[in-house]
Amino acid sequence: MIIIDNKLISDEVIEEQFVCDLAKCKGACCEDGDAGAPLTDEELDEIVNNYDIIKSYMTEEGKAVIEKEGKYVYDKSFGWVTPTINNAICAYGIRDAKGTIMCAIEQAYLDQKITWKKPISCHLFPIKITKSKQDPDLEFVNYEPREDLCAAACSLGKKLKVPAYIFLKDAIIRKYGQEFYDTLDATANRNKG
Repeated sequence: MIIIDNKLISDEVIEEQFVCDLAKCKGACCEDGDAGAPLTDEELDEIVNNYDIIKSYMTEEGKAVIEKEGKYVYDKSFGWVTPTINNAICAYGIRDAKGTIMCAIEQAYLDQKITWKKPISCHLFPIKITKSKQDPDLEFVNYEPREDLCAAACSLGKKLKVPAYIFLKDAIIRKYGQEFYDTLDATANRNKG
């Protein structure tokens, strides 16, 4: 266990190797799970403020779900999440010609139409963050790939020898800042020797 500020980071974050292999998994994490993507309170505003742009990238089914359920929904286990189509694919998910699920939010970002990339929970995956019930300032940062869906990513990470935290560098910096990442990297390098 690594402790940085008020974050408890599992050793697997620096020890396990992971590189998304989108050609093999086809973005299955966007349609497999118990709920849509978890959202922070700030991200609720991002969705509302950017929805008119994002919806131009969405599927008709996704837009219909948003019309019916709202731009986000509350889940008892996960809090605010993105809605899903038939309890499967995220309402903001779009399939490309090869069947790979992409994100309408991220596509709008890549096209420089909005400045918000996508939910941080998606950007950080397979790192999951949970807050302590006893201490709201304490966060648990865990490495939790899906055994079946992420097998290709775990294999590719091992082949390329890329630790999960390095693969997720941009997402970790986005969430916690450069200083946090530098401390995590220094800890990982110390633990190697």
